[in-house]
Amino acid sequence: MYAPVSGAVETSDADALATAWREIGEETRLTRSELTLLRRGKPYSFVDEAVGREWIVHPFAFVLCEPSSEITIDWEHDSYAWFDPADVADGRVQGVPGLLESLRRVWLEFDLGAAAPVLDAGLARLRGDRESGARALAGVALDVFGRVLSALDVADGELWWANARRAGWHLWKNGRESMGASILSVVLAGLDVVRHVTSEGLSAEAVEQATAALDHLARQRDGTASSVANAFVSLLQRYPANRPVRMLTLSSSSTITRCLTHALTSLPHTLDLRVLESRPLCEGAKLACRLAGFAASRNLAPRVDITVMTDAAAALASQDVDLLLLGADLIDRHGNVSNKTGSLPAVLAARHVSRRVRVVVLSEKEKVLPFEAPGHEDNDAAEVTLAWDGLAVAGPRGVRVRNVYFEWVDAALVDVYVTDEGVAGTQDIVRWAADVEQRARSVFDGL
Repeated sequence: MYAPVSGAVETSDADALATAWREIGEETRLTRSELTLLRRGKPYSFVDEAVGREWIVHPFAFVLCEPSSEITIDWEHDSYAWFDPADVADGRVQGVPGLLESLRRVWLEFDLGAAAPVLDAGLARLRGDRESGARALAGVALDVFGRVLSALDVADGELWWANARRAGWHLWKNGRESMGASILSVVLAGLDVVRHVTSEGLSAEAVEQATAALDHLARQRDGTASSVANAFVSLLQRYPANRPVRMLTLSSSSTITRCLTHALTSLPHTLDLRVLESRPLCEGAKLACRLAGFAASRNLAPRVDITVMTDAAAALASQDVDLLLLGADLIDRHGNVSNKTGSLPAVLAARHVSRRVRVVVLSEKEKVLPFEAPGHEDNDAAEVTLAWDGLAVAGPRGVRVRNVYFEWVDAALVDVYVTDEGVAGTQDIVRWAADVEQRARSVFDGL
């Protein structure tokens, strides 16, 4: 009888994914360098009456980086084999109880049929984007969601609605989970729209109307960005116009870009903007260049002084700043902010060097996540070592290189959140988180 690699979560495991990696190593001797996590499945539970226990199963699917990777099984198994997932569905594989249920939660074709490749391509697009911010990725997710709905079979309305919800769950969890709050928010909004449009019955025409409604929702999201920018301008109006407003920021947030361009075009203030380059992809430098280009195109260059500095120069860049502007890839239910690595050192340096600085988070409320936040996203080390090419340290042996994209800034270090509902505090975030949690549970529970 065949079974997937499996095992129990131990107290020493950080989470279920850590358990999966540990068990794979123990049972196959495969390492993280030989495997890539393809996707996670929605957990499910069942009761084993024989032992009087309820089991909670967390399915994961991995892909071998090289098909020739050697597998060495341990004492728990007699042999191993490869199977077409369709053979499991057809009962041609003698497997342990629950094998098919676990597999269908990570193998999209079982439930989604012809829509599976559409979703798979969309998930790959989200995972592979290393430059777009959370807001932009959420827009991509909404577009993918509409394409998936168009490809789903409409023969069974109840099944279609369940598969629409499954697709939404996968976009949230298997696209770019470190930026998943925004994706979850747009998916929930999209599901609300779809449920309303198809409430009178499902047909090809109703699906067309639903996807058109999703396009309208995408256009409406532009209005939320404008609302954040308007609230930011109101905040800047508190500063005197007879001297530059000194600001420090980092990375490349579409929300921050919108706020700064709106301030330039609607206020008389001069801006002194310092931007940390944001290694390893230097998104901060790209933000600075875009803003400079915008100012030049509008004959506003004399009104903004833009300086790019290294991440290590955060303290120098913080001298006499009025505002430290942070975007947010995710805000947890307590108001803690996940943003590009370098955010916390910038905040700590600014608070030490410039005593009057206000730390301002610019974010749509869609970035509030009520559930447990994902772990650190550790990306390709080559992005870091690329800058070492030609140096004596290039290709270091025996040196581990980490490329962690995001880190947390504690809510206690944030002075104000500027959102699409105006200036907000942690009590507002708690309220928004509760609303998102209720809506998410109502559509995803039971899948």
